[in-house]
Amino acid sequence: MIVGIGFIEFRLHDCHSLKGKRSVVKSIVARLRNQFNASVAEVGANDVHQQAEIGFSMVGNDRQVINSKIDKVFNMAESLGLAEIVDTDMEIISL
Repeated sequence: MIVGIGFIEFRLHDCHSLKGKRSVVKSIVARLRNQFNASVAEVGANDVHQQAEIGFSMVGNDRQVINSKIDKVFNMAESLGLAEIVDTDMEIISL
């Protein structure tokens, strides 16, 4: 079993309240969840207006497929244009 874990840190330039941030983050999370059938959640910076941290995970049986899907998640998050990506990180674990 192969487990892929990813992390994306966003900067939200136009958000001046937690309510505005929540709508952007919910949109990103929902689109990534629907497109890739992955577990996606906001995992940090919950009280900061202009920063968001999203984590996701995928499970499969082929390391190359998981690696490719994680790269596609990063690319889609960038192409949404809802927020600027500041940092990304990924880890692939074989169990």
